[in-house]
Amino acid sequence: MTRTKMCVSVRTALVEELDTLVGKCSDLGASRSEIVESILTAYLQNDEDRIEKTRELTISNRKQSNS
Repeated sequence: MTRTKMCVSVRTALVEELDTLVGKCSDLGASRSEIVESILTAYLQNDEDRIEKTRELTISNRKQSNS
């Protein structure tokens, strides 16, 4: 499987939640990257209308950033 590295900037609160997940998967030795990939895989394989949900989250995050 080919991998592509990418840099992302996320809110500190999300990083803290991500680190919590990494800690809860310590028995797997999972890295942040592995957890993020698992989250993305689960989200993108979901049958919900992910385009609309992504748009809603993007708008909401922008509003939070601008407040």
